[in-house]
Amino acid sequence: MKLEPEEHGNATPPVQEAVTQLLRAMSGGDQQAFEKLVPLVYEQLRKLAARSLRSERPDHTLRATALVHEAYMHLVDVDLNWQDRRHFYAVAARVMRQILVDHARSQKRQKRGGGAVQIPLDEAVLVGPETAPDVLNLDESLKRLSDLDRRKAQIVELLFFGGLTYEEAAGVLDISAATVHRELKMAKAWLYRDMTQTGLPA
Repeated sequence: MKLEPEEHGNATPPVQEAVTQLLRAMSGGDQQAFEKLVPLVYEQLRKLAARSLRSERPDHTLRATALVHEAYMHLVDVDLNWQDRRHFYAVAARVMRQILVDHARSQKRQKRGGGAVQIPLDEAVLVGPETAPDVLNLDESLKRLSDLDRRKAQIVELLFFGGLTYEEAAGVLDISAATVHRELKMAKAWLYRDMTQTGLPA
């Protein structure tokens, strides 16, 4: 999906500066910076998602990672170090997940069970052999996985909703890329089994 350029000035310099400062504060270990950053990222991603959803066909395919990357380009300074970039994608991945879940729930209510947002998972996080799960089903399974193993759920969230590579996800979680690869395999197997056993499309 190709997104149209955002109107100039949508992310004002004060917002950009605030995002930059909060990312650097997170990098320095400030735990409160995360709570302050989420609303700023949420608003930008919400606007991008709303614009994209309006422009798509009823059976649209929404690329979550494309929105996250576009938000990054509008909200952060290009001179941020890579640790701050990883922090941004970690926050954006969580926010994008919630936006898509909220939209899917809205569509489901409007269409009485139909219209769930379908997002093709990247090969790295494909949990079914043929079709991609819809957002609501994936979200519910990820919640159950998080209760059992939070890190595995975070890996799926970072790779799918945030668009990170194995190496970048490893940096966010302070583990090796090999560990990401190994735990992702286990997470995929668990999600597929969970969605199959609960009668959800996997």
